[in-house]
Amino acid sequence: MSNLERRFCVMRAQRATQRLVRLKKSGQDEFDFEYGEDFAKHIEAFHPSFCKVLVRYNPGGNPDLNRRQAARLKRLSEYLHSSKSSRRFMFELLVPPEKSQLEQLQGDKKAYDLRLRPQLMAAAIAQLQDAGVEPDVWKIEGLDRQEDCEKIVATARRGGRRQVGCIILGRGEDDAKVREWLTTASAVPGFIGFAVGRTSFWDPLVDWRGKKITRDAAVAEIARRYQEFVEIFETHNKLAYV
Repeated sequence: MSNLERRFCVMRAQRATQRLVRLKKSGQDEFDFEYGEDFAKHIEAFHPSFCKVLVRYNPGGNPDLNRRQAARLKRLSEYLHSSKSSRRFMFELLVPPEKSQLEQLQGDKKAYDLRLRPQLMAAAIAQLQDAGVEPDVWKIEGLDRQEDCEKIVATARRGGRRQVGCIILGRGEDDAKVREWLTTASAVPGFIGFAVGRTSFWDPLVDWRGKKITRDAAVAEIARRYQEFVEIFETHNKLAYV
């Protein structure tokens, strides 16, 4: 396990000492800075461990849109890796289908996730790297096949980027799907953690709000679910390094 992987194992438990600052302007699909030209001041004011962006980027999409986003992201990447900052760069990559891509699959979104999205994700990572965008951690939508996870890691780490890691996100899927994604990704060296939110807390919070369960019961259920996700990831991830 690399030094970066050891450092980022903390992400699996999401310790309170780790701070994350979101920089994307909300309410729009195109990436832009939430605080405009003051983005650097905002970063340093909060002293975060990670600066995180959420970016919708399809390599087969609008080329002008992709270039604009890449230019802004390169600027952020260069700042975070400069002597002015010591923050880690986390990049959440979403690759929504273009209309023409879905048409190729007769509108089948599950087929898109299985057959087309993995290769588009790898292409998006490569394009962004070539444009000068260099995350420390790629936050990746769940993948159904281990070979696709391996391809994503290989792309993220190409060209000597051996310290780059990937984490898998839950995307609000149901419990069974998240378990499947965690099992698949954790078996691949280079996947160093996960980010699962709604699947852990949504149903217990809805039940608590509806007065079906107590607050303590909701807390216990959220903790139980999250602990199970941790155990799934840790168990398979250890085997990946045997």
